[in-house]
Amino acid sequence: MSFCYKSARIWKLLGYFIIAIKIVLPLIIIILGIVDFAKAVVSSDQKVIKDAGGSLLRRLIAAVIIFFIPTIIHFIFEVVAGYSEDVKNDFENCFNCLVYPNDKCDTTYDPNDGFFPTD
Repeated sequence: MSFCYKSARIWKLLGYFIIAIKIVLPLIIIILGIVDFAKAVVSSDQKVIKDAGGSLLRRLIAAVIIFFIPTIIHFIFEVVAGYSEDVKNDFENCFNCLVYPNDKCDTTYDPNDGFFPTD
């Protein structure tokens, strides 16, 4: 029962990383798109403009996939957590730490307090 509670700080750190990616990724896509299209317009070559559009489209698809990572994680945890209530509660904490690291992540696990059973 205590895997996700024991490793909650790691999951929380990964959650902050995901949030950072969600903020930085659109900025990178916008900047690279502007640079690519500026180069293409300056060159006045239709092939370069078409390649810049294709590159921007691939970047946008990658960004959408990255934004769906929490949904994919939630689906995986729902499948795994379907076995028992204890497992479901434990994996729910992992999901909360990944998706909501500021609000719902329970990092209060202390192996010395006797609250959780030892494995």
